[in-house]
Amino acid sequence: MHNAKIRLAYRIVIDSNSTFLWDKYVWEDTFKEYLMQNQQFNSKENPKNTFRELLNENAKVVQLHYLVGIAANGYVEQLKGNFYRVTDVLGNNYFPFVNYQLDIINTDITDQSKHKIGITFFSPILTLIDIIEGNYLVSKNNDENNGFETLMFPIQPRLSICNYHKTT
Repeated sequence: MHNAKIRLAYRIVIDSNSTFLWDKYVWEDTFKEYLMQNQQFNSKENPKNTFRELLNENAKVVQLHYLVGIAANGYVEQLKGNFYRVTDVLGNNYFPFVNYQLDIINTDITDQSKHKIGITFFSPILTLIDIIEGNYLVSKNNDENNGFETLMFPIQPRLSICNYHKTT
């Protein structure tokens, strides 16, 4: 047994090739928000088209991750704390999350097709019971006295332990 409290993180990348309708809405609205928000950081004399160019010019541009992320807030709230693209080993559960973070991978004010963002969903604190045959065996409840109701998530790309606290 691992006897640890952990937080899992699951990251999705959204770009012009994304096929989920939810992703497309988030992609469109975050691009529109970027177009508005980048104006406060971009210079009129020497404008930069891409996020990366702009970031190289002005360290304060890092605020755009948060500012653009606000455009995704309503869509994330629609998920009601459950991200259904990550299922447990039974295939009938979901990834619970308590918050998220959006990051701009890159974008270009002259070409929407280059807009690319990442969204990382963070689980509540979970009890890591064990890692069994390539699966995280976790529990959402933290009271050992009543036993554990468990979930098993396959170890997979874009799913990671982002916080680990060993308990006794």
